[in-house]
This record gives sequence, structure tokens and C-alpha cells, in this order.
Amino acid sequence: MIYMLEDDANIRNFVLYALNNSGLEAKGFERPSEFWAALKEETPSVLLLDIMLPEEDGMQVLAKLRSNPEYAGLPVIMLTAKGSEYDKVIGLDSGADDYVAKPFGTMELISRIKALLRRTSSQETKEYEVGGLYVNTSKHIVRVNGNEVQLTFKEFELLCYLLENIGTVLSREKIITKVWGYDFDGESRTVDVHIRTLRMKLGDCGGMIETVRGIGYKAVDIT
Repeated sequence: MIYMLEDDANIRNFVLYALNNSGLEAKGFERPSEFWAALKEETPSVLLLDIMLPEEDGMQVLAKLRSNPEYAGLPVIMLTAKGSEYDKVIGLDSGADDYVAKPFGTMELISRIKALLRRTSSQETKEYEVGGLYVNTSKHIVRVNGNEVQLTFKEFELLCYLLENIGTVLSREKIITKVWGYDFDGESRTVDVHIRTLRMKLGDCGGMIETVRGIGYKAVDIT
């Protein structure tokens, strides 16, 4: 199930029509209060979230989701008319997993959603222990020195990809393709923002993610 929180009826109905006709079950909501009520009944696989909303804006909705352990890992794609790089960075720093500016192509949106769904449904259980860091992929658990850390879906995917390839330098292009599920389009800022917030959240273990200038990033064993 895909939820869409968008107060513009024309956009909401158009996207829901496209999603349902592509084999994806989707529901739309005009107001955050409607979304919160539906969330108590069913947790979606992906949330499409607008920023400019009545009652409370999309950033506030996102903040509430990320502060709740039950929904902290819910994949969220921001859909908004605000398309500047500054707005994208703010959205990603706030915990969004992807950011699509209006007007957007429905085929690209559907492709990104399906990529998220494939990864969440086919994920194998793996455990990683590096220094004080512990990660369980199937349970979406991340602990640093025994304390649980809440990551967004994309931050979690990024961390797992780095740990799967520990010691190997990963270019921004490879990271975009693997973690975001679409071809690199030159917006390396997306990767850089997620790396920065991931390091911050990992605290003492953040140093295990090293920058390789001019190329990308790698995870190193800090034991």
C-alpha cells in the first residue's frame, strides 16, 4: 500500500490513478489528520508527502514519523513545488529518503517507488558488527555502543551498502544507482547530505565512513 498526502486534488487524483493502473495499490489524503488516522489502521510501504499542507506542513509530518520508532524506517518521498537545491537539502536533512520536484514525470516516480519496494521485500537478513556498531538488516536495528539509533530508510540502505563493501571505495554514481535505484544524474549532493547526517547519527562510529576525495566514500574497520 502506498499513501499520498497531497492537498491539491488534481495532482493527488492524477498520481493515484497512475499508481493504481500500474499495479500499485494507493490511497490519497488531503489533510494530515486523515493520514494519521489511516496510519493507525495500516502502515504503508511508501509515503508520498507534499510540503505545503493545511493543519501542519510536510516537514512537521516527517519529523513526527522519524521521531516515532514504529515509523522511523518508513520510506518517504517528498513531492513539492519547491525545487531549489536548498529546499532539497533541507528535505533530505530532515529525513526524507527522496525528493521529487513538481512537475514530475509519473513514470520516473513509479520507477523509484518500485525500486524501494523491491529492496524492502527481498532484503536478506544480515548482521554486521564493526567496533561499537551493530546492524541487523531484517529488523532494521542499528546500535552504537549498545544504544539504538534511528535512521531513515535511505540512511539505513546507505549504511548497509557501505558495510557490505567494507574497505572498498564506492563512487557517488554507484551509491546513487544502488541505494536510490536509478541512474546517476549528477546530483551528488544527495549522497553527500545523507553521508553527513549518517555520520552525525552514528556518533562515535561515524568515523568509520571515510571520504575519498574526487571519488566517493568507503567504510573502514575501526576495531
